[in-house]
Amino acid sequence: MLSLLTSSMRTLVVRQQFTAEALRTLNTTAVCEAARKGTREKARKKKVKVEVKKVGFIPHNERDSKINLLRENKHVDDSWKQVSTDNCYVRKYYRWPVYTVAEAIQCHRETHHPTMYNEPNAPLVVHIELNMKAEKSTRFVDNFQRMAMMPHKFDHGEERKILVFTKGNDEIAEARQAGATLVGGVELIKDITNGELLLTDYQYVIAHPNILPELVALRGLMKRKFPNPKSETLGTNLSEMIRRFADGISYQAFKDEHQQDFGLITTTIGTLNMDSKHLEENLRSLLMDVNSVRPKRDGRFITRVLLKSPPSSEQLKIDAFLYVPELYEKGSSGGGGNKKATKTKTATKEVDEDAEPKDEEDDDEVEKKKRAVN
Repeated sequence: MLSLLTSSMRTLVVRQQFTAEALRTLNTTAVCEAARKGTREKARKKKVKVEVKKVGFIPHNERDSKINLLRENKHVDDSWKQVSTDNCYVRKYYRWPVYTVAEAIQCHRETHHPTMYNEPNAPLVVHIELNMKAEKSTRFVDNFQRMAMMPHKFDHGEERKILVFTKGNDEIAEARQAGATLVGGVELIKDITNGELLLTDYQYVIAHPNILPELVALRGLMKRKFPNPKSETLGTNLSEMIRRFADGISYQAFKDEHQQDFGLITTTIGTLNMDSKHLEENLRSLLMDVNSVRPKRDGRFITRVLLKSPPSSEQLKIDAFLYVPELYEKGSSGGGGNKKATKTKTATKEVDEDAEPKDEEDDDEVEKKKRAVN
């Protein structure tokens, strides 16, 4: 019995010594103190209430943190700068010189001479800057894509296949003479529905209104390629539409991501080896096509036009308002304002004519009253 008691007492003493030493080593180390200190700080931070600052309504296009940066206005207005008196000056302190189209083309031809860039057939690129504000000050013109007809065709570097749907022998012969790739009627619609003809092989689809009821069956297959008057792919003048899409230039207007009222069009109107007058006529037709999309508001729509010719980085400004009107003309659309003006003028004349005899009658009555009093 005594031996059992002594052994149990010894084990208790050993356990107490071991646990005390272990606890002492755990509680006195610097690592544990640092960890405990960090946990206490975290606990204190949790107890502190975080004040949430209320922010007013922010439009969706202003929620990006990048929008707070000071961005440069892309609409360049140098009308306040002085005009240089000589041909050697610092550009940022003076106005941009305005060239004629012939002068700008000649300048680019000189830079592309064999002694310099040695690219006499370089493309002539046009940069058209737009003010994309719509009729309402809070709205903007959407991005648009159009096909402008060029009076003088050039190699645009694209293979354009045109599919034409029409009825009648005269219309089919007219489309073939204009240069359509494939022309047909109901038989083409059957070939497409049976899978014998693929619409993906053709970039543009044009149709005459006489085949529109039968063409509705292909609306699901064509989707955006389905002919409509807005995209100028549906009409009676097949030859003009085919020439537009075969020889014309396709251009797009894009709004700036951070400045919604700034739009840019970049396209090619020809090559430097073409005649200067032909290039000028191509530019005129392009500007007129762009001006046809302008919103009905005051102010400019086309703000600036630059001519470039890569690989040169030289940009030459031209006067676009020699070819299109600078400001919006209200009387040009429909002539409703003129009719109203003529109506108001005639109405005022009738009122004046009626008013004159009334004044004469009043004078006669006044004279009669005076006589009666006397």
